[in-house]
Amino acid sequence: MSYILSELKNKVMVITLNRADKFNSFNREMAMQLHDALDKAETDESVRAIVLTGTGKAFCAGQDLAEAIDPNGPGISRIVDEHYNPIILRLRKIEKPVIAAVNGVAAGAGANIALACDIVTATNSASFIQAFSKIGLIPDSGGTFFLPRLIGFQRASALMMTGDKVSATDALQMGMIYKVFSDESFMSDVLTFADNLAAMPTKGLGLTKRLLNESVFNTHDKQLAREGEVQVEAAATYDYSEGVNAFLEKRKPEFKGK
Repeated sequence: MSYILSELKNKVMVITLNRADKFNSFNREMAMQLHDALDKAETDESVRAIVLTGTGKAFCAGQDLAEAIDPNGPGISRIVDEHYNPIILRLRKIEKPVIAAVNGVAAGAGANIALACDIVTATNSASFIQAFSKIGLIPDSGGTFFLPRLIGFQRASALMMTGDKVSATDALQMGMIYKVFSDESFMSDVLTFADNLAAMPTKGLGLTKRLLNESVFNTHDKQLAREGEVQVEAAATYDYSEGVNAFLEKRKPEFKGK
């Protein structure tokens, strides 16, 4: 069963969670298939941006609880260590833009997988729920790391403890997500947005992502030093030369992601 669909559209790899009858909740097979899809998107040089979305009415409802409580299942420890943590780490380490296209409800691990992406877009009818407290669990999949940094400690604490649903428009207002598109044109708008990113200097965007990841742990002095080091790396790329030459020649640059 293909629980993950991958389709290359121009230079954008669209990865779709495909378990609509379970609101795209994760079981082990689906998690392993997503690992493989992200691996392929990372190593394929023709892929310049990645979109992660879902089929049906939901983006992702988090963990399939039937598997979580199955005495013959993988168990909570393996689910966290082998399913979700590798997904979050991969989303952050892929040096290409990763865009979450939240097409419906994003709950529990599903919400936090979306928030781990570089840019989160959502359809107008989408919503985000830190559903863990409803069943006595704590937010995993990087939730306690990303959400406070996005919206502040107070709001993150409240949303994680109450499990309140946040609409896409409220998520946009509080800085949880970047952009909301209409339901009618959602995927078309997302792909246009992703195409624009895919046409940009991919190496430079990837290096920017690397520095953003490092900035969480670095002192100001260390981050300044790292910016200098990585700027040298960026200046050695083809796209830097192309960007400068295009500027001087007053023409549109044609970046190759190299």
